Amino acid sequence: MKIIWLGHASFRIEIEDQVLLVDPWLVGNPVFPQERRAEAITGATAILLSHGHGDHASNAALIAPELGIPVACIHELAESGILGEIETIGFGKGGTISLGNARVSMVNACHSSAIDFADGGLAVAGSEAGFMIHGEGHTIYFSGDTDIMADMGWFGEYYAPDIGILCAGGHYTMDMNAAAWAARKFFNFKTVIPCHYKTFPILAQTADDLIAGLPNVDVKTPDVLDVLEFCGELVASGTTLRKEFGEKCAGFLGSYSIVDFGNVVRLRM
Repeated sequence: MKIIWLGHASFRIEIEDQVLLVDPWLVGNPVFPQERRAEAITGATAILLSHGHGDHASNAALIAPELGIPVACIHELAESGILGEIETIGFGKGGTISLGNARVSMVNACHSSAIDFADGGLAVAGSEAGFMIHGEGHTIYFSGDTDIMADMGWFGEYYAPDIGILCAGGHYTMDMNAAAWAARKFFNFKTVIPCHYKTFPILAQTADDLIAGLPNVDVKTPDVLDVLEFCGELVASGTTLRKEFGEKCAGFLGSYSIVDFGNVVRLRM
């Protein structure tokens, strides 16, 4: 599994048989190198949009028809017509969709969601959301733009995500200290990746406070288009698999452990 930050709150997530572009704001994004656009989107199979703001949704109408891929988002945004003549998958909070062998659950966020990038002023586009992305033995919590919410308590207990992609730049969303507090309070993340920062002067320029606030969590702060690679939970039978699993995951980021259940071996990252 690969997670690639595209700057701001945009990600390319390669999981199972899918390549998901999450809130892909490339054109207009001051920290994204435009000459590498093809690298960022080639092979994508679907787009996920957390809400209707231009720094998250405005590029979907360009990318989706170019690649011939669907956009999955909250029902009202899918039905608004603002995304143009493209295939949409509208669903709601609490709902889970299958994208190939990956699954995506929509969860609540606390922000706003009016379309603010089209002619004619602001337009209603449903409400803001986050996602739980499931596959390869991992659950990724993509918070979307949000403040701390009590809902995070049941997110952590019910979905038990091991990776958190948290908007943490402040001003429009949680800041680094708040994101660290929420991660400690509500989740048991192994890995946290901050986003929605560095893009503009008004946002946090470093993740130092997040790192300091999560001393027992692997906080990744990649540069734009860096690849974070994760080995999933592998399950199989046989006594030779310890060696095979160790070789398969050698060189991946993070540590791993092998848990032996008799003739079934699980390797966890």
